Amino acid sequence: MADLSPIDLQKALKGAEYPAAKDDLVSVARSNGADDGLVKKLSETGTKRFDGPNEVQKAVFGNE
Repeated sequence: MADLSPIDLQKALKGAEYPAAKDDLVSVARSNGADDGLVKKLSETGTKRFDGPNEVQKAVFGNE
């Protein structure tokens, strides 16, 4: 899997409306052509709902 960056995450979630459920963000990422690794990391976060993109970024990249 290629290294993922916060910029990749921003591109993947372009057009997402917050607050948003994790499943909705996974769908947005898939429709935006996100890398499978990024979609997997997003779908495996323990958070079910996000108030904004900063929360998503912390959930996806915070444990690295």
